Amino acid sequence: MYRTNTCGELRLTDKGKKVTLAGWVQKSRKLGGMTFIDLRDRYGITQLVVEGDAEAELLSAASSLGREFVIQATGEVVERSSKNPKLPTGDIEIRLEKINILNRSVTPPFTIEEESDGGENLRAKYRYLDLRRPPLQRALALRHRLAQEIRTYLDSKGFMEIETPYLIKSTPEGARDFVVPSRMNPGTFYALPQSPQTFKQLLMVAGYDRYFQIVRCFRDEDLRADRQPEFTQIDCEMSFVEQEDVLETFEGMMRQMFRNALGVEIANPIPRMSWYDAMDKYGSDKPDIRFGMEINEFSSLLKGSGFSVFDQADYIGGICVKGCAGYTRKQIDELTEWVKRPQVGAQGLVYIKYNADGSIKSSVDKFYSAEALGKVLEACSAEKGDLVLIMCGERRKTQTRLGVLRIEMGNRLGLRDPKVFAPLWVVDFPLLEWSEEDSRFYAMHHPFTAPKPEHEALFYSDRKEDLEKVCANAYDFVLNGTELGGGSIRIHDAAMQSRMFEVLGISKEEAEYKFGFIINAFKFGAPPHGGLAFGFDRVCALFGGQETIRDYIAFPKNNQGRDVMIDSPSKIDPSQMEELYLASTFVEPQSPQEQ
Repeated sequence: MYRTNTCGELRLTDKGKKVTLAGWVQKSRKLGGMTFIDLRDRYGITQLVVEGDAEAELLSAASSLGREFVIQATGEVVERSSKNPKLPTGDIEIRLEKINILNRSVTPPFTIEEESDGGENLRAKYRYLDLRRPPLQRALALRHRLAQEIRTYLDSKGFMEIETPYLIKSTPEGARDFVVPSRMNPGTFYALPQSPQTFKQLLMVAGYDRYFQIVRCFRDEDLRADRQPEFTQIDCEMSFVEQEDVLETFEGMMRQMFRNALGVEIANPIPRMSWYDAMDKYGSDKPDIRFGMEINEFSSLLKGSGFSVFDQADYIGGICVKGCAGYTRKQIDELTEWVKRPQVGAQGLVYIKYNADGSIKSSVDKFYSAEALGKVLEACSAEKGDLVLIMCGERRKTQTRLGVLRIEMGNRLGLRDPKVFAPLWVVDFPLLEWSEEDSRFYAMHHPFTAPKPEHEALFYSDRKEDLEKVCANAYDFVLNGTELGGGSIRIHDAAMQSRMFEVLGISKEEAEYKFGFIINAFKFGAPPHGGLAFGFDRVCALFGGQETIRDYIAFPKNNQGRDVMIDSPSKIDPSQMEELYLASTFVEPQSPQEQ
């Protein structure tokens, strides 16, 4: 073998041993007549030393080394005279007897350090170099540990890991599918799965009552920090279960992952909150409960005082920001412009300051007495020194905007500590969402989610008002303001599934074409079943204290869905297009010179 030990392994107890290491040259420096070399592999860094009276061949090899050269180094473990407490190997060094250059390197385009001098685009182009950096090595090591914890836990609970197909039927409902042309079946296409949803339900019909898979999924959607076109799910399904069984099982999995991977104990049991309470109190179906600043409704307190903006509003609500009554007019104006951005969409912002001296100042105090404003302060438990920020409009839209403002203020005030973990189950979602634009219902989760048993009568009603009241037998796992996973108890009855398609405006012919296989399967004794899927990339990022998932994926795409390292997506040869019976209508945009 090329090495007897790794670069992160040796300690003072190994003093006197003759060892051989192999790795990359982090840096090389000369001090006096001696040459010091930092040798790195994914396990750590060990210092090598070539003394000034070494043989000429060794001195020559040491002087020729450059950054990222791959070498094999043999020598004796000795105690360092100047120890480095920042390195686990900092008490020792290797007095070299031989250097074997295994491969030379050109100068890398950025430094391979804890903090690199390379920009994001440059590091993405040379991703294989970026992956040598310790932060990414730690990120992928955490991903590996979490995957092992998942498999160990689920195996102990009787789950079987079963693979499902990547080339499936396109059933566009929600995000766009990635499609793959079929050469053997001209004019037809496969789709890459957005999730293995139908297959895991079919496995329940087939009698495999506990299934899981750490599986690649694909969605052609706009990207952001926590989205990629290809991503990984922890996909799970169970038969003969109710909601409580599913939540209990996967609380246990998350608890084990936190304990064994991070040494952290989370709440037991994990708190639960209805979707309606989450929206009313936090303006989000994935609330960050690490801090308070809950939304309060002020409609009854602020309507009818002659301020037309409030008088005409469907809903008036606000948040109490602790200790911020000292905000200047400039700061509040900046915050007002911030909420007017398209990403938030508010028309404006009203404030009430409860000053430290007990006085009250507001942007609408010419319409309200100090007593009236005091009732608003009392309603949200404001104290001296607090600032109340208020918005109005349509109820859910206003709550959502207040929720976005709440998160922004949490960020500005440092209330969202990544080392604090506050998990939450959000339950009792609406089953259906009404689209005014399309004049039809859409499934809040997906069309295989069952209504809560107590709402089945409403589900079979023909009245829109009744259908809007139906709650789904569904649940999301939320951590620190991020939805990490979601699932539901599924429809297992063919008649109920047909009813769901009817409510969603999917004709019998369309349902048969898209989902006939699962409707038919339900006719052969489908068991009651349910499950959920966690976004594994998001789990890894949050466990690592980050918001972006890219560092936890070995070879991610950028915000345009491109892999700039391998230059993908790219055109294919005309012969391939012809073989696949494809033709392109895309016209390359002209350059200014051509125009």
